[in-house]
Amino acid sequence: MTISKPKRKTYTSTAVKARYNAKTYTQIGVSVRKDLAAKFKEKCEKEGISQASILKKAIEDYVGETE
Repeated sequence: MTISKPKRKTYTSTAVKARYNAKTYTQIGVSVRKDLAAKFKEKCEKEGISQASILKKAIEDYVGETE
C-alpha cells in the first residue's frame, strides 16, 4: 500500500495578475446620484447581470464594437 502525498496547490501570484490587468485593461469611473446607483445595482441583482457587463455593453454599442 502506497501513501500518496496530497497534490500541491499552485496559485498564480497576485502580482502577476495585477501586471497583466494593468497592461490589458483600463478602469473607467463614473459618479452618479446615490439613488440612481442603488436602482441600477438592484435591477442588476434582480436580473442576475453584473454591473460591469451592462456598462461594457453600453460602451461597445456606443463605439460600434463587440469583442
